[in-house]
Amino acid sequence: MAEITLYQFETCPFCAKVRAKLEEKGLKYKKVNVSSDRDDTQRKEIAEKSGVSTVPVANIDGKWIGDSSAIISYIEENL
Repeated sequence: MAEITLYQFETCPFCAKVRAKLEEKGLKYKKVNVSSDRDDTQRKEIAEKSGVSTVPVANIDGKWIGDSSAIISYIEENL
């Protein structure tokens, strides 16, 4: 089973789409709510690793993926 961490805002509609896909596929994942402040240290680290400054960002088995469409495509094709 893949190790999945989803960095998100609880009220973000794009994050909700990714959560729905993960749940549809029956995949277990860890949610990490991040600060809305783009200058937050955690947000900067996530942006550096994923190449995007927005949420959602997923870390799937060490692979950092940003953008809800890219995350959903990865889930559909690989998990």
